[in-house]
Amino acid sequence: MSNGVLVIGAINVDLVVGADRLPAPGETVVGPRLDRFGGGKGANAAVAAARMDAGVRYCGGVGTDDLGREALAELTSLGIDVSDVAEIDDIPTGAALIVVDRAGENQIAVAAGANSHVDPAGVRAAVERSVGWAGCVLVSTEISTAAVRSAVAAAREHGLPCVLNPAPLHEDLVSAVRAATVLTPNASELRDLCDALSIPHMDVDDAAARVADTTGACVAVTRGAEGALIARPDGGIERIPALAAPEVRDTTGAGDTFNGVLAASLAAGNTLDEACRRAVIAASLSVRQVGARTGMPSAEEVAIARV
Repeated sequence: MSNGVLVIGAINVDLVVGADRLPAPGETVVGPRLDRFGGGKGANAAVAAARMDAGVRYCGGVGTDDLGREALAELTSLGIDVSDVAEIDDIPTGAALIVVDRAGENQIAVAAGANSHVDPAGVRAAVERSVGWAGCVLVSTEISTAAVRSAVAAAREHGLPCVLNPAPLHEDLVSAVRAATVLTPNASELRDLCDALSIPHMDVDDAAARVADTTGACVAVTRGAEGALIARPDGGIERIPALAAPEVRDTTGAGDTFNGVLAASLAAGNTLDEACRRAVIAASLSVRQVGARTGMPSAEEVAIARV
């Protein structure tokens, strides 16, 4: 099996305002400028994987508008194969409205657009075409739930390791959660997983362990400045500390970086522990620049960094 990564998920355009602080409900804050970046959890993760020198194919959907064409051109320029991306008539390309404060924290609202029209049959076909090429399938849940279920089920049927990033988690994705190889929630999404699986709320360690035991999947919880935690179905727990970042300018895309590097590392034959360590280092480095993709590190930068 090759080290290719098939990424299935959302493609957005990010519109970012930097401000002194995040707005409270009903409040307006003013920043000096508006910046535009490529975005979408899936597309961001694909870029992170490509920067690890992995071969990357992308499956998703965009509109036939200028934003969609620009989004695909950016991915193509980074060596990502977008032949499995559908261009959907009369539906706009997805967009995210983001405010980032001085500490790098953010608020995000997403208009799904074409992402919610990704076809389950097209997703299944993309997985089937990747058999013998892909070493890992990475699925994010900003697309239609039917497409997510189709992607995870197809990966399982063909014996492909599948990383599922449940961000966000919808109630009708429980079957996909149970079929994935690795789940990558943050702490909030871990609580959502507990609710969906009827697991009582508890501390992160116990919650991750219970989710792993219930689903049979390994659970890699991203914890921001605290790094990550891995829980296995056999009850094993491991904590991976974050790399101290010299300056945090924008945390947007750090989780996407983690997912992309994790998938690329698993596809390359790394163990889950090794893959998570690389992913934590990459996510720690990614917050140095404004924009979800701008600070994503290269394979060389990750190799020379130490946790």
